[in-house]
Amino acid sequence: MSVLIAALVVIPVAMLAASILTPRSDVWSQQWATRLPGEIVDTALLLAGVGVCSTLLGTGLAWLVSAYRFPGVRVFGWMLILPLAMPSYILGFLTLATLGPTGPVQDQWRSWFGTDAWFPDIESIWGATIAFTLVLYPYTYLLARAALRDQAGGAYFAARILGAGPTEAARRVVLPLVRPAIAAGAAVVMMETLTDFATVQYFGVDTVSVGVFRIWRGTYDRDAAAEIATVVLAFALVAIAIERIARGRARFGQSGGEGAGLERRVLTGWRAVAASVACGAVVVAAFAGPVLQLVVWAVREQTSDRGTPLVDSFPEYLSNSVQLMVITVVVCLVAAVVVANAQRFGSRRLTGVAARAAAIGYAVPGPVVGMGVILAVVGADELLEAIGLDLPGAVATGSLVVLVYAYVVRFLAPGLGAVESGLGQVSEEMTASARSLGASSIGTIRRVHLPLSKASLLSAAILVGVDALKELPIVLLLRPFGFETLPVWVYNLASESRYEQAALPALSIILVALIPVALLSRRLERPG
Repeated sequence: MSVLIAALVVIPVAMLAASILTPRSDVWSQQWATRLPGEIVDTALLLAGVGVCSTLLGTGLAWLVSAYRFPGVRVFGWMLILPLAMPSYILGFLTLATLGPTGPVQDQWRSWFGTDAWFPDIESIWGATIAFTLVLYPYTYLLARAALRDQAGGAYFAARILGAGPTEAARRVVLPLVRPAIAAGAAVVMMETLTDFATVQYFGVDTVSVGVFRIWRGTYDRDAAAEIATVVLAFALVAIAIERIARGRARFGQSGGEGAGLERRVLTGWRAVAASVACGAVVVAAFAGPVLQLVVWAVREQTSDRGTPLVDSFPEYLSNSVQLMVITVVVCLVAAVVVANAQRFGSRRLTGVAARAAAIGYAVPGPVVGMGVILAVVGADELLEAIGLDLPGAVATGSLVVLVYAYVVRFLAPGLGAVESGLGQVSEEMTASARSLGASSIGTIRRVHLPLSKASLLSAAILVGVDALKELPIVLLLRPFGFETLPVWVYNLASESRYEQAALPALSIILVALIPVALLSRRLERPG
């Protein structure tokens, strides 16, 4: 069964990759003569900019809160991960509404310096870079901070004992130790940037992912969209290669529990003030300020005569989002339990490969998963039709089942990781004892493994559920006609520059996304 689940995850990606083996020359000629070169350049520049800026910001903040004591450092330690609850497409339209040509900042700027006064062009690739950096730096921050806490403390202390200064010890000892974590964080950041095609459209940046969406929604030419999606897949492979090169021969390690961390130096005077201001500025810019702005807009819109369009449909959109989230969570949890437990009862080599293959979807951008699922479902439809078992209706784009399938391909990995972590707490001897007492495989899972992994199952459900609730690219590509969710509602309103009216659904998404972030904060701050 675990092999079948892995195959269902791999097939869409494999079919999309295989589509490039028989390319349509007219598609590539037309795209190359028009948009594709510019899309490739914009994608490369955006990935490089967001990757570098997020790495510098996330690593710098992790070092600051791990190596120094200053006013508010404990609070900033968990507040700096709050932007994880902020989808990039929400911060994107908030940035434009505030700093864009019609926003209050530029209005005030023109009143001070005249209507022709120069102001940075926000609707540009660097504006998108800033927005992505503010919501994605927590990935690098979390991984770098964990590495500093678990692995670098003892080595740094030993280097200092041997006479190295703080800077030399950090450069020659700490940095090489945390380099794998930083590289992994940067790779995740680039993957998240690559999968987006809503935020970049707000800023007028034409990436390859936008090109895929444009072809599919404009012409419904699945072969053309799938072939261009292979370019997105190529960028993903480049990001993974960069991570491997940056990591070098270093590997993640475990200290057998949480390490003592770095010995924190106390900052005083202007240095302490500067550290607090720096952390506070990031929290305000990336989370507190945008959320406050959304609250003000939501209250104003609901108390005014104008109100939010389609607010009467809010229960329906919320219901659709929750329905999609719950189904995805249930299917992912069942699949994750099967794949994870198969390693206890079957060939370790085969089930281990199946487990790794089942997680491949999370390393593939959403548009690639979407187009791959379309190819897989159409192929299945044609196969069934050939043997006389054709299904009625439009299979590829008109079914909630297909949408859930794509979600499971994309989000099975976080659930599988959490379930595997929980199963790791159940000893092999416990499993063997249950089997020796006559319990079947299913009975052992139901009566031993699942009860002992309840906390991990809950974590898996939360991780998958929040990802599914925030997901936008896949639902835009594959949603059934008339099927609206909260992210689609936000995207449509923001695309029409109705920013204030998008505040209510945007706040709803952020509120739900805060649940796993709060749990993560508690775990991060838990004493070792």
